[in-house]
Amino acid sequence: MDLLLVLFGIIILLILILKKVSPMLALLIVAVVTGLMLGLPIEKVMTTVNEGIGHTMGDMVMVLALGAMVGKLAEDSGAAKRIVFVLVRVFGIKNIQWAVLLTGLLVGIPLFYNAGFVVLIPLVFTIASAAKLPKLYVGIPMAAALSVTHGFLPPHPGPVALASIFHADIGRTLVYGLIISIPVAIIAGIFFPRAIIKLPKGDRATQKLDLQGEENLPSALKSFIIALSPIVFIVTGTVGVLLTANPVAQHVLTFIANPTVALTMAIIITILIQQIPMQKAMNSCVEGVKSIAMIILIIAAGGAFKQVLVDSGIGDQVKLMTANMHISPLILAWLITALLRVTLGSATVAAVTASGMVIPFITAGASPELMVLAVGAGSLMLSHVNDTGFWMFKEYFNLSLKETFKTWTVMESLVSILGLIGVLILSQFI
Repeated sequence: MDLLLVLFGIIILLILILKKVSPMLALLIVAVVTGLMLGLPIEKVMTTVNEGIGHTMGDMVMVLALGAMVGKLAEDSGAAKRIVFVLVRVFGIKNIQWAVLLTGLLVGIPLFYNAGFVVLIPLVFTIASAAKLPKLYVGIPMAAALSVTHGFLPPHPGPVALASIFHADIGRTLVYGLIISIPVAIIAGIFFPRAIIKLPKGDRATQKLDLQGEENLPSALKSFIIALSPIVFIVTGTVGVLLTANPVAQHVLTFIANPTVALTMAIIITILIQQIPMQKAMNSCVEGVKSIAMIILIIAAGGAFKQVLVDSGIGDQVKLMTANMHISPLILAWLITALLRVTLGSATVAAVTASGMVIPFITAGASPELMVLAVGAGSLMLSHVNDTGFWMFKEYFNLSLKETFKTWTVMESLVSILGLIGVLILSQFI
């Protein structure tokens, strides 16, 4: 009966979102309504809501804010554009997809999905025009790379929120996410468009690209440092702790691997190497935080809904119902999240909502880091008309609905399913 009440709550959430109510308000309303329907006392409902917001945002809000600052500084400095130019020249026109895919992965790490898409799409169109290639042939690798980083890699909001909720180590989540992301991005971003898009005839090996607009951009070295410094700090610290037994070195590496420390150092490095005037740098940082303010509030409200589900024991009921199914908890977590994604549209909302139902799976022995990645993979499944990413892709590439389903929706589903497969393979070694 309680599960039916939760389902009713999710239906209310869907109706509110379809009525264009802010996802943050919708989640908050549904958290309160669902708590009351599940029999929580009135005073307990608001206590639970506040606890959910506090627990979810506690150690995560600074990571999200600092990540947004790093991304905005990278965008404003022109580092993203320089990386495109460098990789296109290194790979050449014959391997242009690989250049765009790698650009999407590198740029997608510091930039959030929408920002990365808007920054890279003009460059994708420029490259496609100069190389005389279909826009989708060049654009799908970029979109696949950004989707992969959005679903699997901190400091993106979804993975960071899930790591906080599941008490997963962000460094390990990042390392495992990178292991999964690269092959998934290659299959969905390289082989998929090659299978569905016919190229015009002609010898591309002898063609040369004439790309304009490199003036006033930072050097290649500076650009790669700006884009990759937070990841280098986190991965170096996380892996270094596993490789050394020296207690002093372990303390230092643990400090460096802390996402708040890594992102703060990345901001300082970017300002110093670019010699950005402090006022201008701080303005960029403020704009970066503004751009994700609503995302932070959505995650906070999602944390409230999650806590209502936890305190009402829904997760334990799901665990009991699935105990005799002999299915991996990672698959169940992916499936629950995928169903919510198809229903609600937003990947972040689906992921945070599902977390309240699957937390008991971790106490049953599932790795919290792999649970983050399984839920992240599920949150990308079957994007369609209730997802803003679907419409962004459709409008920028000037596609029909049918064409968008055949390209964007299939690509997102590939990333989701392959991500789950990668998680299950990793689970055999961890």
